[in-house]
Amino acid sequence: MLGGSTNARFVIAFHLKVVFKDKAWTRSLIFPYTMDGQTGATGSEGRVMMERLDLAGISLDVEVLGSGKPMLYLHPEHYAHLQRPFMEKLAQHWKVYAPRHPGFDGRQPPSDFRRVDDLAYLYLNLLTRIDEGPVTVLGASFGGWVGMEMAVRDISLIGALGLIAPLGAKLGGRDDRGFADLSALSEDEASRCLFAEISLDFGTFTDDELTVVARDRQYLAYYAWKPYLHNPVLGRWLQRITVPTHLVWGGADDFAAPELGRQLFERIPQSQLDIIAGAGHYPQIECLEELMAIITVGPCAKVGG
Repeated sequence: MLGGSTNARFVIAFHLKVVFKDKAWTRSLIFPYTMDGQTGATGSEGRVMMERLDLAGISLDVEVLGSGKPMLYLHPEHYAHLQRPFMEKLAQHWKVYAPRHPGFDGRQPPSDFRRVDDLAYLYLNLLTRIDEGPVTVLGASFGGWVGMEMAVRDISLIGALGLIAPLGAKLGGRDDRGFADLSALSEDEASRCLFAEISLDFGTFTDDELTVVARDRQYLAYYAWKPYLHNPVLGRWLQRITVPTHLVWGGADDFAAPELGRQLFERIPQSQLDIIAGAGHYPQIECLEELMAIITVGPCAKVGG
């Protein structure tokens, strides 16, 4: 681990080759240990299960948490360790499949795999592997963009779509801002843009967490720098999203303004919009309990019910 921190965690992985739907599937059971040898608490059973798949030549690590109806959770672009409590809350209600986007996982994607479209097709392939009936797809910010790109292509395996302040669709006029350019802001200004009630202190981040922050920024740019954070033609095809869709936005989001949520609500046929007052771009960090109360009674909770 970087920095030699005394709270570093060792990860011991046991690999078991199995056959899944006639394809090789490598399963890793990962048991975290602290420096003093005590097992880390990482879920309802005290462990995290990882699945490593090969999909279309891409090696993909998928964390599996909880039990119940299946959910594919597509993570956002920033602050992975601060999103962790949200994933654990989701796992109390769903069996959560949580892949780490190629590149964000620390492995260089193939040179011809660099578009959000590629991620959409990759995760559509993943849905066929899950093979547990209709899957709820929940994406936050960049992950929400990927979720929309999946749904405009193929909804046959998607039972419902949850979108937490998704990027990807610029629906205003030509001169409308769309999404704030965080690269042009100082860290303090960017933090105020993303959060309403909290202020990030990078001095509290471990070396590993800072490394992940830097890598996530690198791969957000890799997939989405030009055009900036959107697909110019996505808006035209939003009418193809015909599964129940739950849009959730922070009312104080200065990165992707709530007006975008209202515009998406008007264009996606079976959509519902909830705005959480006082939350910024990541309500799953700032207003976790309120967000969970909304999600667990909305369209995402009604798949297969």
